[in-house]
Amino acid sequence: QVQLVESGGGLVKAGESLRLSCLASGFIITSDSMAWFRQAPGKAREFVAGINSNGAMKTFAGFAKGRFTISRDIAKNTMYLQMNNLRPDDTAVYYCHAGDDDWGRGTQVTVSS
Repeated sequence: QVQLVESGGGLVKAGESLRLSCLASGFIITSDSMAWFRQAPGKAREFVAGINSNGAMKTFAGFAKGRFTISRDIAKNTMYLQMNNLRPDDTAVYYCHAGDDDWGRGTQVTVSS
């Protein structure tokens, strides 16, 4: 059974950084693509960044380009999202996604101005 557990969220000020982690179990992260999504209050869930199964292709939403990076630690079976220069409009619950339809429960990121 696939399980994705996010961590690393918190309350930060604008301009600061956070690194989110997604620990995967029940599958090997190199076997499938993975991604980060986020959902702000009252808004639809949106794509943030993705990485394909071999790690060679990374994609980013426009708001994430230049500020966010996505990476993996294969030995730890963990995916990361490094978020720099955070803005108040980055406030959302961030979710890990893998394969066709596996989701974590999310981690809250709150950015104050």
